[in-house]
Amino acid sequence: MPELPEVETTCRGIAPHVSGQRIERVILRDTRLRWPVSPEVAGLAGTRIAGVSRRAKYLLMALGHGKLEQGNLIWHLGMSGSMRVAPTGSPAASHEHVEFELSNDQSLKFRDPRRFGALLYCDGDPLQHRLLQPLGPEPLADEFNADYLYRRCRGRSAAIKTFIMNSHIVVGVGNIYASEALYLAGIRPTRAAGRISKARIARLVEAIRATLTAAIAQGGTTLQDFTQVDGKPGYFRQALQVYANKGDCQACGTAIRHLVQGQRSSYYCPACQI
Repeated sequence: MPELPEVETTCRGIAPHVSGQRIERVILRDTRLRWPVSPEVAGLAGTRIAGVSRRAKYLLMALGHGKLEQGNLIWHLGMSGSMRVAPTGSPAASHEHVEFELSNDQSLKFRDPRRFGALLYCDGDPLQHRLLQPLGPEPLADEFNADYLYRRCRGRSAAIKTFIMNSHIVVGVGNIYASEALYLAGIRPTRAAGRISKARIARLVEAIRATLTAAIAQGGTTLQDFTQVDGKPGYFRQALQVYANKGDCQACGTAIRHLVQGQRSSYYCPACQI
């Protein structure tokens, strides 16, 4: 499933090609995504794309200066979604359900084989949309710091890995990146969140930041379906230290252990992570 680094990579990839462009034509090949594509999308021809941003794992596309003077599109890549920019008129790939032909003779194409993605229209502040409003802070924002996470951890018996994957606590720390950050911080994924000292929480915050920043720089992680806008895979998989590692810890030589937490695979070093 595309996580925060993959969505950020997509955002940065499409923004230069679509920002400021007018939508000349909307092609909806299949509107049956996780939720039906908002009916307003079919009428977007003539509307300009003012910009593209990201909130958690959602892409936000601001609209203006057209038939709709304001509003936003909320995109979600789901489990297998991806976007690419290609010359208008180029053949559609399989499972390319949505295509926007743009005024620069390029087309934005959304592909989603499993159809768990989403394309919704919002006529108000997208950050107040029911899907985005309850979300926690961005992991790379100032609001996410040791004071905040330590305070949220107090009294919580949940395993720390499950806790940091809760989007109401912090967004975008998916399964792979949670495993990697906990390894970097030296914290065992099963340790109760409320029993971790503030000093170790501070290390975890920095580890989350470092892990996600490195993943974004390398275009995300390709384990199954994800590719970047240019069709290339994400290269952070080559830098993974524990996730899906069936061998030994690179730091101490101890065999990496695997367990299942909340139906997700966790990997950790029993010597380095306590």
